[in-house]
Amino acid sequence: MSDIAKYRHEGRLRRHRRVRKKIHGTADRPRLAVHRTNQHIHVQVIDDDASRTIVAASTVEPDQRSLGSGATIDAARRIGALVAERATAAGISEVVFDRGGYVYHGRVAAVADAAREAGLEF
Repeated sequence: MSDIAKYRHEGRLRRHRRVRKKIHGTADRPRLAVHRTNQHIHVQVIDDDASRTIVAASTVEPDQRSLGSGATIDAARRIGALVAERATAAGISEVVFDRGGYVYHGRVAAVADAAREAGLEF
């Protein structure tokens, strides 16, 4: 890892730890966690009290891989809508959004907007 990449990665982890001090998912209002890579996006709905992932969606899933690249805003919108649909089916209507130390822009914002449009409340 180059020095610049290491510096940026450490900065993201620092931001993520700072955000996680304030955000905590419960059974009533779990945490919607976003992880973004250069090629994919992963979203989980997590109950931190029970240390359990309730639902998850990712562009790595076979049915999502066939729809095209996982590194686009359109893919992030699909994943946001999919995780909201799965969360609603699991009886979850309200979540706390955890951006994972990433800037609330682009693919991260697209996930949040699509989840809101699909029925989740933040």
